[in-house]
Amino acid sequence: MMQRSKSPGPFVPEVDVTRSTEGLLAWAEDAPQNRRQTLNKKAKLVLEDGTVCEGYSFGSGSSRSGEVVFNTGMVGYPEALTDPSYRGQILVLTYPLIGNYGVPSMEERDDFDLPKYFESDQVQIAGLVVATYSEDHSHWASSGSLGAWLEASGVPAIHGVDTRRLTKNIRESGALLGWLLVGDESPMINRSLKFEDPNQRHLVAEVSTKKVTKYVRSKSQRTDNHNHNITPGRRRIIVAFDCGMKYNIIRYLVSVHDVELYVVPHDYDLETNIDNIPPYDGIFCSNGPGDPARCEATIQTLKKLITQQDIPIFGICLGHQLLALAAGAKSYKMKYGNRGMNQPCVDLRTTRCYMTSQNHGYAIDDTTLPCEWRPLFVNANDHSNEGIIHTSKPFFSVQFHPEAAGGPIDTAFLFDSFARLVHGAPPQLTLLDPSIYRTDRASLKRVLLLGSGGLSIGQAGEFDYSGSQAIKALKEEGLQVILINPNIATVQTSRDDDNPGQFLNPHAQNWGGACADHVYLLPVTADWVRRVLDKEKDIDGIIVSMGGQTALNVGVELWKSGDLQKRGVRVLGTKIDAIIATEDRQIFSNTLKQINERLAESYSANSVDQALEAARKIGYPVLVRAAFTLGGLGSGFAENEDELQELATSALSHAGGNDGAQILIDKDLRGWKEVEYEVVRDVRDNCITVCNMENFDPLGVHTGDSIVVAPSQTLTNREYFKLRATALKVVRHLGIIGECNIQYALNPKSEDACIIEVNARLSRSSALASKATGFPLAYVATKLSLGHDLVSIRNSVTQTTTACFEPSLDYCVVKVPRWDMRKFQRVSTRLGSAMKSVGEVMAIGRSFEEAIQKAVRMVNPNLPGLEGFAASGNEFDNNDDDHLSGAQSSSGISIQGLEQRLKQPNDQRLFAVQLAFEKGYSIDKVHELTKIDRWFLAKLRRIARLRVAVETRFAQQVTENHNTLMRSSVGSGGISASIEALGYDAMRKLKQAGFSDAQIASYARCTEARVRRARLALGVKPAVKQIDTLGGEVPARTNYLYMTYHGDEADVVQSERAVIVLGCGAYCIGSSVEFDWSAVSCVRQCRASGYRAIVVNCNPETVSTDYDVSDRLYFEELSLERVLDVYDREGVDVGVVVSMGGQIPQNLAVPLDKAGAHVLGTRPAMIDAAEDRSKFSALMDKAGVKQPRWAELESEEAAITFAKSVGYPVLVRPSYVLSGAAMAVCRDEQGLLDHLHKAKDVSKEHPVVVSKFVRGARELEVDAVAKDGQVICAALHEHIEDAGVHSGDATLMLPPQTLSAYALQRARDATREIAKSLQISGPLNVQFLIGGREGPPGSNELDGSFESMNAVRVIECNLRASRSVPFVSKSTGVDFADVATRVLAGYPVAPTDPDHPLPPLYPSSTEHIRPKNFVAVKAPMFSFARLRGADPTLGVEMASTGEVACFGADAHEAFLKAYLSTNTKLPKKGDAVLLSFAAPYAHRALAPAYQLYELGYRLYATQNTADYLNQRSVPCEKVAFPTDESTQDALDAAEVLKDGSVRLVVNLHSPESQRLADNYLIRRTAADYHIALITNTQLFETLAIALARHNHGDFLALKPASLFHHYKMEKNEDAWTDVDEFH
Repeated sequence: MMQRSKSPGPFVPEVDVTRSTEGLLAWAEDAPQNRRQTLNKKAKLVLEDGTVCEGYSFGSGSSRSGEVVFNTGMVGYPEALTDPSYRGQILVLTYPLIGNYGVPSMEERDDFDLPKYFESDQVQIAGLVVATYSEDHSHWASSGSLGAWLEASGVPAIHGVDTRRLTKNIRESGALLGWLLVGDESPMINRSLKFEDPNQRHLVAEVSTKKVTKYVRSKSQRTDNHNHNITPGRRRIIVAFDCGMKYNIIRYLVSVHDVELYVVPHDYDLETNIDNIPPYDGIFCSNGPGDPARCEATIQTLKKLITQQDIPIFGICLGHQLLALAAGAKSYKMKYGNRGMNQPCVDLRTTRCYMTSQNHGYAIDDTTLPCEWRPLFVNANDHSNEGIIHTSKPFFSVQFHPEAAGGPIDTAFLFDSFARLVHGAPPQLTLLDPSIYRTDRASLKRVLLLGSGGLSIGQAGEFDYSGSQAIKALKEEGLQVILINPNIATVQTSRDDDNPGQFLNPHAQNWGGACADHVYLLPVTADWVRRVLDKEKDIDGIIVSMGGQTALNVGVELWKSGDLQKRGVRVLGTKIDAIIATEDRQIFSNTLKQINERLAESYSANSVDQALEAARKIGYPVLVRAAFTLGGLGSGFAENEDELQELATSALSHAGGNDGAQILIDKDLRGWKEVEYEVVRDVRDNCITVCNMENFDPLGVHTGDSIVVAPSQTLTNREYFKLRATALKVVRHLGIIGECNIQYALNPKSEDACIIEVNARLSRSSALASKATGFPLAYVATKLSLGHDLVSIRNSVTQTTTACFEPSLDYCVVKVPRWDMRKFQRVSTRLGSAMKSVGEVMAIGRSFEEAIQKAVRMVNPNLPGLEGFAASGNEFDNNDDDHLSGAQSSSGISIQGLEQRLKQPNDQRLFAVQLAFEKGYSIDKVHELTKIDRWFLAKLRRIARLRVAVETRFAQQVTENHNTLMRSSVGSGGISASIEALGYDAMRKLKQAGFSDAQIASYARCTEARVRRARLALGVKPAVKQIDTLGGEVPARTNYLYMTYHGDEADVVQSERAVIVLGCGAYCIGSSVEFDWSAVSCVRQCRASGYRAIVVNCNPETVSTDYDVSDRLYFEELSLERVLDVYDREGVDVGVVVSMGGQIPQNLAVPLDKAGAHVLGTRPAMIDAAEDRSKFSALMDKAGVKQPRWAELESEEAAITFAKSVGYPVLVRPSYVLSGAAMAVCRDEQGLLDHLHKAKDVSKEHPVVVSKFVRGARELEVDAVAKDGQVICAALHEHIEDAGVHSGDATLMLPPQTLSAYALQRARDATREIAKSLQISGPLNVQFLIGGREGPPGSNELDGSFESMNAVRVIECNLRASRSVPFVSKSTGVDFADVATRVLAGYPVAPTDPDHPLPPLYPSSTEHIRPKNFVAVKAPMFSFARLRGADPTLGVEMASTGEVACFGADAHEAFLKAYLSTNTKLPKKGDAVLLSFAAPYAHRALAPAYQLYELGYRLYATQNTADYLNQRSVPCEKVAFPTDESTQDALDAAEVLKDGSVRLVVNLHSPESQRLADNYLIRRTAADYHIALITNTQLFETLAIALARHNHGDFLALKPASLFHHYKMEKNEDAWTDVDEFH
């Protein structure tokens, strides 16, 4: 365990301000006193080819020479360093983070008196080379640090080396000789170094035992032998030739197979047998180091044995080579050998492929084998020999390590085979699996793919990526793909083919993606899938694993009902029975018991009473979860029976709310580690784990809300491969075909673990794992579902190796979730078992510090890095707790408050941890409060101490070194520190720890630009590295890149004709998959136009971060610093696109322009004029475009004066924000003052505008593209809701349905004037108010005048692709993003290109609004059910998490389809509806209420609403408000909702209502119990009409139509596009 920083509570860190920069940084490292001198020594690795790698020592102070080799394993360094096969070698570990879990004690012995955790009794390597070393270590079995162990063992070690560069050097040049020079001996480089080749020594003689040792299992050790195929009786005797035998071989043979093992020296003469070994039953020849040809005595012994006896012989590694040489074959030295844990080896008897652990530099040439010998295994990558077998005698050997310590034990069955032979059993018959001849592909022609629908919390953009990959794989097989997905914003619902009239550019080739043949924008429900199956008729197969829980549940329902079977539709991939076995907790538990695997204690329940009984068995607290749901929906922890009753009732409603609904009652394991594995299996039973991930947060926080690190950082080899072996065992038993995810709980104080769950589908983690490793899981899983095997599929990154491998990472990946909870009133920010995050980012670095700081900036671009609340500008909120009084910290935050937030996970806890360390809290104290592993905490503490050190150094300069200071441009007469004085080493150390230029600038009180200039002058630049899946072992043809300061050499050269396209960053409310759609469309058009498209993005859920899409992908921050780094590194000669990825890249336009980068499209000054509310409003006044009365906020007094002059309500609008952040309607002076403070905090550098809020107005949007100020294409769409609902939350209709031709024409005129005024070149979105009335003050009603019905006022203009661009593009057949890209790139577009005309801005006729035959409706998706406590109501700040869209013959049909697509269940005849209206809305709600009554719904209503309706002949039953005492005459509204009879709630509340709390409780209960909720009058009216028409049969069938079915139906004169038009 970690032993430092034992202070029980907070303390102020003592910093010696007189220290030098080097001294302060050394203080920040906080190394133990006895290790400081060792850790500060400079060291060098010198290779025989002249290469010199500089770094720092962390082992012995002596210098050593040896052969430099690399190992690609990510765990198991104690095992590797004690492996005798590494004797005489300087070992380079390609995985960069080493030392994390320390080393266990060599004194702890196993049952055979061998060191329990090691492979020999000493360190065998000559030296160790790593990228980043951690003196801090954390593990229950650790007894000390790796460096201290090496120092005590006399072995030198160096860190700070670019190990990837070194690996590539060895890969190209072959294994090299080298010297590891430490400290004072480093100057030896200037003298002649003698490079000694250890292979010239008899290394086997050095490591082999010198005596015969007998190993036997005692009676107390005996258990039931797992191998039941051996002959009982006497214990068999095996003689093992020790050529450097690993101790785990002894353990395997003796413990597992219960043999009597005699370990003899490598040259032991069995004929003379001086030690009188009893008659033996088998011979084993072990692994070992060096050239096999030097083991002449062993070879001669083996030669005698194979020619004179038939005793079974088994050889491993060197033993394999020795047996082959004895048989007469030849060996050769490999270029650099195979050393790692992921070498794929194919069993030539079965063609099965296994992951193997290897460590050898020599191999056997199997073409030289005598005729009676045959190759047994072959390497699937380099095709080298991996095993041999005699055709008639019991002799065989393998090049790899079946016992694998470290590494996988997939081939441990070879020990079983040997044991059977030793016991006299005949060789087992091994046959090919007949499944290799049974593939689904041969008979398939058409496949139905189910999407996931609109984005919601728990089911987001990752399924767009998965579905797009699946389509790509299916199209490669020549299959027709039919897609059902109502998410119009996704890439997968696009079309791109050569058929006339189809979507996108038919001439653009397939630049990075394939599209479905038929796209149905329809609800993903069993009913609608049946309709599509009947319409398409000849569908052969269906894939249900790519659309999240939605698709999976539909697939299960269709299978259970027999709908798939009777139509002859096969489920591709994992079968439904296996899916049910993972989703149904009871079946899952029983299934695991069949293979002796353990599930966390859990019981299923179908009622509240059963849940209570389960909890009594387990004991409180318990975890409640709903089966067949995603993202922990409806789950939570119950501390007692009362809480359990409430949670169980809610969870049952989310699980289906019927008799078959199932919930799970689990044992509370909070505090345990949570670990995940992504597993892939094919029809031949090849099974691999692609990625393992460790949660930063302990169990208790949903994995979607946890920081996740890949690969795991604190698991030892034993833990890693124990969990991996269990994963493979479970997946095989379940019969998974394709990909799945398995989650574990791991006891942090032992190796005890249990399974949490298995997801038999592509999951959120699958997308993360794909991007983290470069292994395209969805693509491969789809191929496997068609019957392909892993070996035959190529690794798409290397293009030369097989996909049957487990990626080796030479970097660290950190995923950080993105929350938007502060957008919601009353929401609880606590994190628990139910997921709340709306998106995530993924950062890549070669140290944890580098990656975590990157991730923090990615998830919130306003943050410079990972700092405590005071520095980052974050504040503690009190959404969950009462104010916590007590001793106040220096920043005004109480110690009790800080510690409470450390104990209780919330969306700000990471910053609370950092603040604690900045205040001097110890690692142990923070661990006690958070249960976060000490290793992670040590890294965060290092960041905090580095910050303190550099701030101290700069403060020292400011106060003491005035002669080196200069006046800063920041502030009035401010004094800044000298950045250059930091020096190269200090600057590089800060950058390697992830500090941004902006962070350093804030510490030095200067500008970010100045830090950048100083850094570049010092020569501190990031290196570009590739994601190549194999740790640099194999040359990669990959464009998948990241940047790191832990590197000296770039993996790629500069591009030519390069365009940078900036992506959208983390999905959040207001910026989601629709911006990724625009970015991908832009990238494809750039590539089609002959440019090299370079994507910069950090979102693992997106299609744009699929490396197939672009020419180069930088998985990087969307910060000014990093974009400039990419711009400079690539030598961009075309420019940067900032207008396709939403607000984040748009905000970079002006800074990039100032830094000298060329921003494509509209000039940044004009972008600023549109984003700056004050500038835009002034520009509109000048252009004569009407807008609501407005004023720039100059002071609070001025704002109040303005509000009084125009009358409340007023609208507060900050600049440069997305999704209406901090925007608010203020109805009185106090509300105005409150929101002004919030708006100023959000928009610190830009003005806040206050404008008159126009009531009763309709809202119209125009999406357009302009070139040089002239609009060249446009589309208009209308909101169903009146103004006051954010456009992202509004329901859109295209074309507009209720607005006059006059109003539409005036909006077009205004759009043209705006484009001209701003000289726009590129995309734009303009929002208008139509009608409404501004006042006089106090007058809020429309008077029916022409002005109040038709006045057109502009609200805002965004000079970028809007969130509605995919909607208008797919509805009109014109790709607006593609057109905009042509404008940005200077490509010919209409009207200058007569061959490619575009739909005109002005229709040729105003008699009708085209098209006549269909309407498209876009509806928002909300996730209120997951945001506990949030008020599910709408306003001017956006709240939706996704969107769907459907087409219909008219607006009501399209609306009803879209409404159903939001996962809303319509009430059925006889169901109840609860109504509650505020007085101002009653007159409009009366008619739809009566329609519901006519339709046969039972109506409940609150008191005044019931009185109003009953008086007007709309019968309804009265219910009491939740806070009223219910009586016999009036039921309680909340209880009525909870009993399950109400299926729709209509709550039309007014801000002036006296029942605000009651209305909130009604809305919240509806969300908690999964009841449809309407809170808008216009939406209520539309729904009622749609339900009435549906019920009357006007569109009873709601016939399914594909995306472009409507275009084909149009007449030429009505068409928006035809074959000659641009599309």
